[in-house]
Amino acid sequence: MENNEQGKLGLLPCVTILTGGCIGSAIFSLSGMTMYYAGPAVILTWIIAAVILGLYGIMVAELSIRYPKSGGVFVFPAKAMNKKWGFVSAWGYLISNCIAVAFSAIYVATYLGVGFPALAPLQVPLALISIVFVTVLNLLQITAAGKFNNLLVALLVVTMVVYGVVAFTHPNFNWGNFSNFFEGGMGTFGWIQAVPNAMVAYGSVVSIAFMVSEVKNPNRTVPKSMAISLILVVFLYLMMIAGTVGHLTTQYLIDNPGMRFIPMFAAAWTSMSNIPWLSKLISISAFIALITTMLVVQAINARAMSSMAEEGMLPAVLAKSNKNNAPSVSTIVLAAAAAALSCFPSITELLVNLGSITAALTIVIVCMALIQSRKKLPYVEGNYRAPGGDGLVIFTIIVIVVTYIPAIFNGGAQMWIFTAILYVVGLVVMAYYTGKEKK
Repeated sequence: MENNEQGKLGLLPCVTILTGGCIGSAIFSLSGMTMYYAGPAVILTWIIAAVILGLYGIMVAELSIRYPKSGGVFVFPAKAMNKKWGFVSAWGYLISNCIAVAFSAIYVATYLGVGFPALAPLQVPLALISIVFVTVLNLLQITAAGKFNNLLVALLVVTMVVYGVVAFTHPNFNWGNFSNFFEGGMGTFGWIQAVPNAMVAYGSVVSIAFMVSEVKNPNRTVPKSMAISLILVVFLYLMMIAGTVGHLTTQYLIDNPGMRFIPMFAAAWTSMSNIPWLSKLISISAFIALITTMLVVQAINARAMSSMAEEGMLPAVLAKSNKNNAPSVSTIVLAAAAAALSCFPSITELLVNLGSITAALTIVIVCMALIQSRKKLPYVEGNYRAPGGDGLVIFTIIVIVVTYIPAIFNGGAQMWIFTAILYVVGLVVMAYYTGKEKK
């Protein structure tokens, strides 16, 4: 059996990294949009999204065993197909993750502002401070950042459970809000349109596979940690969402569009206003969730960029690591990009739609890499293998593309112009380094 011992990260830190990476901006902000779209059927939306990302997760888990090197979003397609596919996959991933860090930073400031009004005027400075904070943590050795992440995730889970218990036991909780189950703000099928937004909340379930060279006994740890964290995250998400739906009607979200991005706070501030500390708890919980997401997303993004540089597809300086073995130059460059985006909170919706396109393309390429890898490399007995064969991979690709179509086509011309520019820049960079490699 291959890859029995590799890095230092065991099962527990892997679970906390995945859990903290998933629970972030989506559940505390985009969940409100899914409630508005779907109405009470939002519960189905989040279950379907978990199944889809779970399928993607088992594909990536197998790839991580076949190619046990961090930076998998570049490494997997590059090894299974060629470097050009690896570059296109990773380029989209770099863009979507920079957007994810910027989006999270913006909502760090938003939640702190609504929970503590004195901080409301400091939206941009707070966003920048949060990016600097997670950057410093990621420049530390992964084990040090992991311990801090463990503490943050433990606190996060406690605050989410407290909110759920209070929401369900509060006298204003109304089961009548679950009537007319399929009637949301976007009509009877709004629960299907909302799936891409919910999928964002599970995107980091593949993070450990992209950090595989730092995982101990990856053959067991990668798929097992994915399964455990996904079950835990789904439970926490459904508890938070169902608890919130019991206090906020779809009509309230239709009439108050500003509350769609802070649904838990809205429920605490209105229906449960007799518990003044609850809105503060939600702000603190959201802050912790957003920080843990930024921590994980920035880490795997830097490793992807570093892998590209190591393979000669980006400037060599981006492959440099510090004394803690962290990809320091890539971490700082990507942090600077996210910081620049976070200075423009008014373009949040554009960023979300732009991220949908790049994320969808990356996911499809990585899934295709598994099919090609199975053709190139024979299966090693005892190694992890995703069930269902190539048929399940093709099914997953189709489902992901179909669910992302509404988000991709709802962004307008401006989003497509930005996307085209970013990919043209990427193709120029790829052509330059591919040509340089041939000389």
